[in-house]
Amino acid sequence: MKTPRLTHLDARKRPTMVDVGTKEVTHRTATAEARILLPRSVLLALRRSGHRTKKGPIFDTAIIAGVLAAKRTPELIPFCHPIALENCAVEIEPAPGGLRIRCTVSVHHRTGVEMEALTGAFAAALTIYDMCKALSHDIEISGVRLLAKSGGRRNFRRGSTGSRRRPYNRGS
Repeated sequence: MKTPRLTHLDARKRPTMVDVGTKEVTHRTATAEARILLPRSVLLALRRSGHRTKKGPIFDTAIIAGVLAAKRTPELIPFCHPIALENCAVEIEPAPGGLRIRCTVSVHHRTGVEMEALTGAFAAALTIYDMCKALSHDIEISGVRLLAKSGGRRNFRRGSTGSRRRPYNRGS
C-alpha cells in the first residue's frame, strides 16, 4: 500500500500549489454537508415565522451565500485553483435537532471541487447562524465533511469500503 503524502509541499517541504497542467480534464463532482443544531425554541420560532427573521428568508439567503462562497473558494483557501464552476446546488433540510445542509458542485476540469463543496456548505451554515443568533447564541455548527467526490484519480463515497476513519497515530 502506498504511503499517503501531502501534495501541497515541494521537495524542500515548502508550501506550493499543485501543478495540474498535465492532468486530464474530466467531469468532477463533490458533495459536502454541514449540520446545525438549534435549540427547540429556535426551531419552533422558525417554523412559526415560515423560516424568516427580521433579516429576511433564512434558507434562501443561506443558499445564495453557499453558492457565492463555493465560487469564491480560491480567494479564501490559498492553494485552491480558480475554476469556473458549472453547477452548485445547496439544499437545506430538517434533521434531528436542527438542519442539514448539502452542497454539490460540478465542473469539467483538471482539479476537483471538494474544497468548493465544503466551503459552500459551511458558508450556508454560517449564514443560518448569523440570521438566527438574535433568537439564541446556543447554536452549533458541526459535521462539516465531504460526503462524496468523483471524476479524479480516486473516487470517494463516505461509508463505502476504504473511507472509514483510521485512528490517528502520533508515531506515523
